[in-house]
Amino acid sequence: MELIAKTMAGLEEVLANELNSIGAQNIAIKKRAVAFSGDLKVLYRANLELRTALRILQPIANFTARNEHDLYKKISQIDWSKYMSVDDTLAIDGTTHSTYFTHSKYAALKTKDAIVDQFRNRTGKRPNVRVHNPTLRVNLHINQDQCSVALDSSGETLHKRGYRRESGEAPMNEVLAAGMVLLSGWQADCDFIDPMCGSGTIATEAALFAYNIPPLLHRKEFGFMNWKNYQPDLWHTVVKEAKDRIRTFDYQIYASDMDFRVVSIARYNIEAAQLTDKINLKRSKLERLEASSEKGIIIINPPYDERLSTDDIGGLYDMISSHLKHNFIGYTVWIITSNNEALKRFSLKHSKKLVLYNGALECRFVQFELYAGSKKKG
Repeated sequence: MELIAKTMAGLEEVLANELNSIGAQNIAIKKRAVAFSGDLKVLYRANLELRTALRILQPIANFTARNEHDLYKKISQIDWSKYMSVDDTLAIDGTTHSTYFTHSKYAALKTKDAIVDQFRNRTGKRPNVRVHNPTLRVNLHINQDQCSVALDSSGETLHKRGYRRESGEAPMNEVLAAGMVLLSGWQADCDFIDPMCGSGTIATEAALFAYNIPPLLHRKEFGFMNWKNYQPDLWHTVVKEAKDRIRTFDYQIYASDMDFRVVSIARYNIEAAQLTDKINLKRSKLERLEASSEKGIIIINPPYDERLSTDDIGGLYDMISSHLKHNFIGYTVWIITSNNEALKRFSLKHSKKLVLYNGALECRFVQFELYAGSKKKG
């Protein structure tokens, strides 16, 4: 099968590497997506094991359309009985970047009409629309006059791991958190620290990676389970083999925050992820933390002063860099922020700077190496 894995901007190469590790073939990086090919086993593994994928799609048609009549006609030419029956349910997700189709919901509506009309013309009955957990979820993507139709094998977006029961303010997407862990270069070969953990997403994704636990291990429903070619025995084999690959981790994962309430939320989420014994969580101000070992990696998601307010955002960033460079020599620090002015208050020379998006916010994901004597900017 030709397949597409959707992701977030900046995570395409990481996702391509993940796909290579599960046996995908013909991997090609696109914009916020990676195209690849694979059999049903690769499709199942992609949904279960990929940390940086949002959806796994199977394209079934590509065509040109410049108006609603063209779109309706081309959708009608697809034999939908291959993918669902009249008694099944249907949902359409549409995205448009087009001067011909300016409303994605209208394009999705015309697509739905074409599909149900085909069944009504053939059988006298029409399938029903069901937004949540339909038998078949169809993805329509229109870029100018180029239309792509795909089947969504994931169902709910894959960032919904199932462990986030509660969230604080400005929660981080799980796929972004996992992407940051992978982009950091951490090989689970030293301690990991998240000193401003919020609801615990970064630390949770770090633990799932460190122990090689599939991120969707506890998801009960995927879109492909409703497909006509679903093979339950193969799926159970994929899950068993993934569980067999779970490994031990010889270091520690630390998560902390100064806020009682968010630490309580993080504890609840970590428990839901069944990682209570794998993450050391406590309430603490960052400036009171001490190094746990001679080396480690730290990932920080501080307030940006965009959605969270701070009296002195520059002073906060200055405090963070000062405390780290005096107390965590030998560590590697990564910080994500959309506040470039505050980032200038870091009195350290960065060694890498990447662009990522936290929601709609364009962010910098920046690496600092904490050398003895501190490496000054210059």
